Amino acid sequence: MFYALAIVCDDFFVPSLEKICERLHLSEDVAGATFMAAGSSTPELFASVIGVFITHGDVGVGTIVGSAVFNILCIIGVCGVFAGQVVRLTWWSLFRDSMYYILAIIALIIFIYDEVIVWWESLILIIMYLIYILIMKYNMKMQHLFTIKRKNLGNGCTIGSELQDGNVYCDSLCDDPTVPLLWKSKGKQ
Repeated sequence: MFYALAIVCDDFFVPSLEKICERLHLSEDVAGATFMAAGSSTPELFASVIGVFITHGDVGVGTIVGSAVFNILCIIGVCGVFAGQVVRLTWWSLFRDSMYYILAIIALIIFIYDEVIVWWESLILIIMYLIYILIMKYNMKMQHLFTIKRKNLGNGCTIGSELQDGNVYCDSLCDDPTVPLLWKSKGKQ
């Protein structure tokens, strides 16, 4: 049953979400944090719902937290091993997502400490996700607020500030075709 659900999600649901994101002209960050995250997490959602409401077990939290640990450690690790090159990440994306993930884990620990989740705790978790979507929507503005003059040694650009020679202004990552795509911004970040 879970295998069939994974096939439906991967073959039909996620491609449909990609088309929706294209038509809504969503940036990759916003699309990834909203529609694509929901699409790729649908099997875990249904496994948790079945575990909680049908078998009356506590598989729900274990499924979600275990999936998150796998996504953070194994998927990123495997991508790094098989990339065949140095994978450069921007500091802002890593900082933004790590800080919000830490906040979410702290909220989850506080809420499950008494081994009971009540409706308002669930509502707070959902509201936290909606706030994350807003953060992603205004990502560039927030990045400019939090970015101080910093030099990126990898390509010689500064993000949102003048270069050291004072002649060139680099508003986003450099449009250098030699920069790996995992690091290069596509318009908005």
